[in-house]
Amino acid sequence: MNMIITTGGRPDKHSEMLAMEAVKALDSPFVERNKRSVFRLQEEYRADVLVAGKNRFELYRLGMEEPFFFHPNSAAFRLKRLAKGERDPMVEAAALREGDSFLDCTLGLASDSIVASAVVGDSGKVLGIEADAAVAFITGRGLQSFSTNSEQLCNSMSRIAVIPSVAIDYLHTQPDASWDIVYIDPMFHRPIEESSNFTPLRKAGVHGMLSQAWMEQAMRVCKRRVVVKDRFDSHVFDRFQLIRKVRPNTKFHFGYLEKEFLVSSTE
Repeated sequence: MNMIITTGGRPDKHSEMLAMEAVKALDSPFVERNKRSVFRLQEEYRADVLVAGKNRFELYRLGMEEPFFFHPNSAAFRLKRLAKGERDPMVEAAALREGDSFLDCTLGLASDSIVASAVVGDSGKVLGIEADAAVAFITGRGLQSFSTNSEQLCNSMSRIAVIPSVAIDYLHTQPDASWDIVYIDPMFHRPIEESSNFTPLRKAGVHGMLSQAWMEQAMRVCKRRVVVKDRFDSHVFDRFQLIRKVRPNTKFHFGYLEKEFLVSSTE
């Protein structure tokens, strides 16, 4: 048994309904809370615990001190900056524009996908791939139900589709040049201490290094660019000869390969 699903400490009909939704989506057993703590449930069942609360789902992996749950994080203030006419480094690295299709291979909390969705608009398309099924479920559910007074944020989140899958497996199913932008944000090889909001995701999600096979599939599937985000000191940029967007005084950079550049350089 890898994971059990339960309700909050004081369950009501709504939280019980949400728990059953998770049971169906994740094919994991439901366990009555019976006033037991999450830690006690983990000990008794030797399993991770997904809690269906009144307002959100929380995932407690074994050994985690803080749960993973959905929140738009930096996306909210990034959208405000875009609305003021300010620039966004991810949008610039992707050369993203209205009507584009954007395939996020490493969805996580979906911050970059939310920003991408705001830029591509109703005429565009954003799909997030997440290898961890529980994370995919929580983020996908959160994108559709997170309470916010921002119409722009709400609309941007609602347009994002989520699929639980290993990125390279999903890329294999896609036709050549079927997505304008393929985006990859692998978990940084070393944590950025200031980014405490992502600590639960680092412990909850599936992590792996960007491989040659993954990059080859991304280049095949993209129509214009493959964009990679990683720490400033990552070897990824040199290994894959990415055109790097250097960002002084920041700990993560963007790099990209352009389809036209790749074609011309191999002729």
